[in-house]
Amino acid sequence: MGLFSGYVVAILLTGYILLFEENEWLRKNAVKAVVLMTVFSLLSVLIGFIPTIFGMVDDAFATLGGNVVFSILYDIISIIEKILGIIEKVIFLIIGFKALKQQTTDILFVDNIIEKYM
Repeated sequence: MGLFSGYVVAILLTGYILLFEENEWLRKNAVKAVVLMTVFSLLSVLIGFIPTIFGMVDDAFATLGGNVVFSILYDIISIIEKILGIIEKVIFLIIGFKALKQQTTDILFVDNIIEKYM
């Protein structure tokens, strides 16, 4: 569900799984999906701030009579955002197909968070 739905469905399903399901593998993978969705959203937001910051610098220079153009930076950020989206989709597809066989995909930083708090 992490690939096709938004946060509401993923959080509701994860809440249901945590409350009513006894399968530890299922519980960890449901939490892993929500954590991964959050990580990719945070990365997207952080990358999205970069053009805003450089736009403010550009506006400040324009106010002072200077001319700084960051247009190539905007193109690079756009490419990075698209690559991040592709990586997100690929990771969720891999996790989804492995989940059909009840196999686990190890993602170290996410697994460490889950092991620490679950």
